[in-house]
Amino acid sequence: MPRTLTIGEAGRRTGWSPRMLRYLEGEGLVVPARMPSGYRRYGIRELNQLRDAVATWLAGTSDPAADGVAPAWVEWEQRKQERLLLAPEAA
Repeated sequence: MPRTLTIGEAGRRTGWSPRMLRYLEGEGLVVPARMPSGYRRYGIRELNQLRDAVATWLAGTSDPAADGVAPAWVEWEQRKQERLLLAPEAA
């Protein structure tokens, strides 16, 4: 069986917080496999989906919310992901 990562490990590998990974799952951008116990397991496919979804998600959430104010954590995550996209890929 291929190596899979917990949500915390996937967060450290991708730079996304576990909270953001749960949000992205809720939005349908990535749906990790589940262990019988219910824990999320991220494999290479899910990690690639996360990488591919970054630009699309950022573009789709860059508009303010209906009340004109995006939640602070969304703006923080967007800025973090923009920095990650500009950073050289770690070996």
